[in-house]
Amino acid sequence: MAKILVSGLINVETSVKIKEFPINYFPIDYKSFGIESNVSGVGFNLCRAYATLGDEVRFISMTGTDATARTIREALAANNISDKYIKPILKGTPVSVVLYDESGRRQIHNDLKDIQENNYDFSDDVLEDIDVVCACNINFNRPLLSIAKKQGKIVATDVHVLSNIDDEYNREFMDAADILFLSDEAIACDYREFLKAIHQRYNSKLIVLGMGKNGALLFNGEDHSFTELPAHSIGEVKNTVGAGDALFSSFIHYYAKGLAPAEALDRAQLFAAMKIQHSGGAEGFPNERELDEKFTEIKA
Repeated sequence: MAKILVSGLINVETSVKIKEFPINYFPIDYKSFGIESNVSGVGFNLCRAYATLGDEVRFISMTGTDATARTIREALAANNISDKYIKPILKGTPVSVVLYDESGRRQIHNDLKDIQENNYDFSDDVLEDIDVVCACNINFNRPLLSIAKKQGKIVATDVHVLSNIDDEYNREFMDAADILFLSDEAIACDYREFLKAIHQRYNSKLIVLGMGKNGALLFNGEDHSFTELPAHSIGEVKNTVGAGDALFSSFIHYYAKGLAPAEALDRAQLFAAMKIQHSGGAEGFPNERELDEKFTEIKA
């Protein structure tokens, strides 16, 4: 069991199933069980995945003092995730709306309130006994990066959509990351050259490129090798929201357990495939036993 610190966003997410993109105008539409609201956000998604997989998790975030914040604290308690480091200092609690169609395509509308303008006062003991620091790429985590590096902690982060290795917003996160995740969605050049350029600039130990239905690409900075793994196709895709968080968290879980990076990524691909059979960014995570049983089944 790894001890993992997660610092990032928590919000309430409303998922709305639509017929197709683009959406043509109409004044009203009636749905039966097509609209769901759940606690989500990258930070919470990671915490719930780690907790489900059996890791010990410490969660840092910020909320407001509104009814949405109360919903969040109830969800944390229900999932045995401590709210000790959740500070209610925002003017409002972040919320999001996700539109998704039958093919799994999605469009996310985020309202972060004032979280990007607020600072978090990290206490001296926050990293005590922590094995891996998962610092989401949100502004209040910038001081955490230097604290973690000074204490010799493994730092992992996901910069999500990236098109430029000199991206001003994400540069500090990439510079600190031992393990870096990103998506292929905005990369206009050769993927392998892009990952090599990131490594040359920031010296990341491991870089994982999520490619959706096309799988994932792993770059190992120790031997400069690439490993490309296909996605696991195991059934109907309901909603791809949270797939990247699932891939990231399960990879860290298995890597922290001592699996080789490629082996950890193979299991993470399956974890993500099982998760997207459910709707909601923090829903549908299998536990380790369920994942290992499915992994043995598909490899037989």
